[in-house]
Amino acid sequence: MVKHKQLRLRAHQRGVIAIIVAISLAVLVGFVGLALDVGHLFITKTELQDAADACALAASRELTCDPAAGPCAASYLENSENAGIAVAARNRVGFQRTAIAIAPADVRFSTTFTPNANYLSRTGGANVASRFVMCIARRNGIAPWFMQVVGAGNHNVDAFAVATLAPSQTNCAMPIGLCKLPAGTVANPFAGMTVGQWMTSKLSESATGSFDWVDFTPPGGGASELANIIKGTGQCNLPPSGSQVGEQGNIESLGTAWNTRFGLYKGSENIASAPPDYTGYAYTPTSWPEKFNAFAGTSVTGYPNYQSSSVQRLPYQGDAQSGLSMQGGYRYSTQAQLISSGTDRRLNTVPIVDCDAWVNNNPQTVPVLGYACVLLLHPMAKDNGPNAGEEVWMEYRGASTDPSSPCATAGVVGGPGSAGPLVPALVQ
Repeated sequence: MVKHKQLRLRAHQRGVIAIIVAISLAVLVGFVGLALDVGHLFITKTELQDAADACALAASRELTCDPAAGPCAASYLENSENAGIAVAARNRVGFQRTAIAIAPADVRFSTTFTPNANYLSRTGGANVASRFVMCIARRNGIAPWFMQVVGAGNHNVDAFAVATLAPSQTNCAMPIGLCKLPAGTVANPFAGMTVGQWMTSKLSESATGSFDWVDFTPPGGGASELANIIKGTGQCNLPPSGSQVGEQGNIESLGTAWNTRFGLYKGSENIASAPPDYTGYAYTPTSWPEKFNAFAGTSVTGYPNYQSSSVQRLPYQGDAQSGLSMQGGYRYSTQAQLISSGTDRRLNTVPIVDCDAWVNNNPQTVPVLGYACVLLLHPMAKDNGPNAGEEVWMEYRGASTDPSSPCATAGVVGGPGSAGPLVPALVQ
């Protein structure tokens, strides 16, 4: 009798355990389903955020109109909108299965950093002089995988980003002071300068040309300091506009240092200690008689411009074609060496100064008025720098903060005092 009761009790217990297991499984599946569905939404959010960031950065790169120079054309916003949408489409959502499409209405603009509700689309009345752009990436109707069994509906996920152009950390600079032109002022030291214009100097004389040597740390330093700057990465941690810099006139030994940037070496200098540019090709009044836009233009001589010679890694073409009379003993880098060791060495940031004020100052220091982008055009024929009568040329490529200048390809976003080229920066 007792034995039969025990058997019936065990049978009841087996039924209770089955119910507990069933309830536990339902709860467990619910938690697993919730975790998977929420995780799915988080992954979607991350994918959309990547697209929104990319859209805003690409769109801000096109907001280059300066209202002070005149009315801004509608094309600035059109280019910005198209660039943002195109770059966003390179991103994918849904575990990288579907391309992300940002609608034109979700690329919005503002002249100031402002709450999101104040941004307007291009067709919605955005100001053509806008400096900030917001991109919104959306994914609507995301069906839950598991939670729909308990009545959960579809979800919408959005991501947004705001970007603008901001000054980068100033690129390391060459120790050269570019003289402002007569039209230049403290407020606009670039006045009178034209992109592509050749600037000349007789560095052996005082301050009569368009550029001269400059010392970023007066009164110390001297020839050795400047030579090391030229052979190395340049002067980094540049002083902001208004800071005093010194030097002018001829400084011995700087010619050989300058020439390393063209892949020309003498004595102990070599390609390992002083890397060359991508090309050593020289641009002089002989090889480029137009004396304008050797960076990207054309010449009656048929010689390749700087952009083309950089791609081809062309070495220095020799004195006969350049018109220079290089002092003997230089070792010329080959095309193979420029391919393996060449880097960006001839496009440089330089300070703009008032060279006329240099002459009358004692001590001879002048304030930095701004920073410009220049192209070093040719090597110096004399080892110690130019003697009286030898001209040295550089090409003006715009203000360092001009996003269209070739110097704008380098630099990361800097702090409030940065003076480098404008680069896209996320602000939200």
